Amino acid sequence: MKKIRRYLHYSLMTLAALLASAVGAGFLYLQYSIPPIDGEAVIKQLSAPVTVTSGRHGVPAIVAESRLDAIRALGYVTARDRLFQMDLMRRKNAGRLAEIFGPLAVDSDIRARTYGFHRVAKAVTAKLPPRHRRYLDAYAGGVNRYLELAQSLPFEFTVLGYRPEPWSIQDSILVALGMFDRLTSKSEQEERMLSVMTKTLPPPVVAFLTPDTDSFTDRLTKHAESLRPVRQVPIAALKTALAAQTSKTMELAAVQLDDVLPGSNAWAVGGAKTHDGRAILANDMHLGITVPNIWYRTEMRYGSVHAAGVTLPGIPVLIAGSNEHIAWGATNLAGDFLDLVALDLNPDDPDQYRIEGRWQRFDRITEDISVKGAEKRSIEVRTTPWGPVSAEPLLDKPVAIHWTALDADAVNIEMIDLEQAESLEQALNIGNKTGGPQLNFLAVDKNGHIGWTIMGRIPNRYGIDGSVSRSWADGAAGWNGYVDPSELPRQVDPPEGILVSANDRRLGKQYPHVIGRQFTNGYRAYRITQRLQQLPEFTEQSMFELQLDAESEFYRFYQKLALTVLSPDVIGREPELAELRDFLLAWDGSGNADSLGFALLVQFRKQLAETVFNPFLAACSQADSRFRYSWTYIDTPLQALLKQKRPELLPDPVSYRNWDDFILGQLQQSLLQLRARYPGKALSELTWGKVNKAQYRHPFSRVFPLVGLLLDMPDDELSGCSYCVRVAGPGFGASERLAVSPAHLDQGILHMPGGQSSHPLSPYYSDQEAYWVKGLPLPLLAGKAEHQWVLTPPIGSDK
Repeated sequence: MKKIRRYLHYSLMTLAALLASAVGAGFLYLQYSIPPIDGEAVIKQLSAPVTVTSGRHGVPAIVAESRLDAIRALGYVTARDRLFQMDLMRRKNAGRLAEIFGPLAVDSDIRARTYGFHRVAKAVTAKLPPRHRRYLDAYAGGVNRYLELAQSLPFEFTVLGYRPEPWSIQDSILVALGMFDRLTSKSEQEERMLSVMTKTLPPPVVAFLTPDTDSFTDRLTKHAESLRPVRQVPIAALKTALAAQTSKTMELAAVQLDDVLPGSNAWAVGGAKTHDGRAILANDMHLGITVPNIWYRTEMRYGSVHAAGVTLPGIPVLIAGSNEHIAWGATNLAGDFLDLVALDLNPDDPDQYRIEGRWQRFDRITEDISVKGAEKRSIEVRTTPWGPVSAEPLLDKPVAIHWTALDADAVNIEMIDLEQAESLEQALNIGNKTGGPQLNFLAVDKNGHIGWTIMGRIPNRYGIDGSVSRSWADGAAGWNGYVDPSELPRQVDPPEGILVSANDRRLGKQYPHVIGRQFTNGYRAYRITQRLQQLPEFTEQSMFELQLDAESEFYRFYQKLALTVLSPDVIGREPELAELRDFLLAWDGSGNADSLGFALLVQFRKQLAETVFNPFLAACSQADSRFRYSWTYIDTPLQALLKQKRPELLPDPVSYRNWDDFILGQLQQSLLQLRARYPGKALSELTWGKVNKAQYRHPFSRVFPLVGLLLDMPDDELSGCSYCVRVAGPGFGASERLAVSPAHLDQGILHMPGGQSSHPLSPYYSDQEAYWVKGLPLPLLAGKAEHQWVLTPPIGSDK
């Protein structure tokens, strides 16, 4: 997508002319293109009139006689508010961005075409059960009716010079596959990394550097044995690895901190904890934040159903929300659902690969990519029974991509049935049957019960654990379908009365199937659990306030480490370091916007990770110049080395006499980097908020700053961090915050960054942003009607 920017710089001149050279005309044009929110429209397929009202934040409240009518209306109003966003998502996943952005989008299209998401979407559509097909067809009908009736399209279509095609069932599946890609594709980079490490480093070093636990996770799991437990520092093996460093490998950046992975917080509190026996669900999903926001809020009433929550524009599914019986939410499971199958090529014919003792030719698919302003590009995708061949070899061997996202049997929209579920048991069963991104699924019911399970297909591997790439040609390794839904783990009404998921590892070695290795550091889950055990009162408001918790015990280790090397003797020799020490002592233990010292601790940890590990990974960098050591539990081996301070493992003995000198040097370097980024800013003024500012941008403004004055959210100072319950960063954070109890929807809380509408002159474009930044609650429900849209069947129609 970044490569599109240069092209947009020129194509956006159309909009620039509207906004700069002809401001008045541009303003009138934009104003004219605001879709009306009062009025009537005729939709042939409706069985009865549907009323759509909206309150002060533009959230639609749909009242219909049937679910099909409600879904059709949802398609209509979602297209009204988010049409360009919907079109961009389906295009990206189908590999059709170059049609509107030109040559610089070709690489993105090649990636999508290689995966073949458009082929997967077609196969999934063919397998949909009739009721789900009817739902998606009704949604598409609503979208397309809006396209037929719209007086003008969103300004983005005018700028780019095209009109969107009609929406289809397959487009909704493409949008779902895009979320699959967003949440699970990191497995590929993990397998590449581990494959290089396994080939080039001694086994004790690989085991030491890649544990699947940390001190917070151990406390949560009561030190239950895991698949990749913490190892002692392998001194001899690390010393050998350190000796392999050369001047060339010193220049390579082998370490990359991964602190902003797609994740979420979710927890459930049982009825025994609350004053009236209600169970409460809290959920905030952490994703990249753009303008408009990824979620679309909605409320629906039909028959006996009353439900509210957030949908993904393009899909009529409440991803997180509640009806009068159950409430549900999810967090990314953060497991491993993709394998890279090493292909053995025939030395006499590279168009053949080995499978089951014989040579077989690759199947080939020609993909034609239309390119705006340029000639059509044609690529050839080689395929195998295991999946498409990656365009990027691994350790000089071609690999096939075997991924649940590319299997039509692993994708469905069973989650749509949650909207009508009436019990916890029913909700958990639906979760287990749902195909799509693998998630931790939490639900509560109106009787005070709470539960957790897994949603999505889990590979049933044999002969491998999926950590490194290997050949499947001899049949000794592979997948034997998926773990049966009845074998997926489940926890209901634990004695503690709470369930917490923050992308942390919840299962250990005792579970017979490999879920993954790189879950998230357990601090967020630990902190949430700790706070829930201390709370005097459990209400929707107190759950919402916990979502705003910015304490970060996680960084205490690095503060203590820094203060240790800033000893009185060191300060005596270098008095100027006293200001640095005072800056660190001023830290209040949080990532609040007004916290002092925290910015330095965040930079200090990053600097340590890079400089400590880089020398030990020389062999990996030599084997693959693109290698990056990126491990979510990186602090476990890092802190072990920093605690032991073994002289023979000093990363840079040429520049430093000992570990304390080395640590002090990294601290000083961290400060220099901060000062360089914020010149003229005194340490006493360098609060975390000055560093952690919102950068929530419309795609157009990234290439044309003037447009950003109209399209972007304000650059507000943010409280929160990657290792806070309140996750918040420049382009990443809680994409919504929900706290709700079934049968008490009127007391539910829900807000999100930005607003409902994608039109910059709409009053609902950014009206929720201030609530989100300041941590102020908004009601879950749409509220008192201020506007009304009526959708009706044709006069005399019986359909």
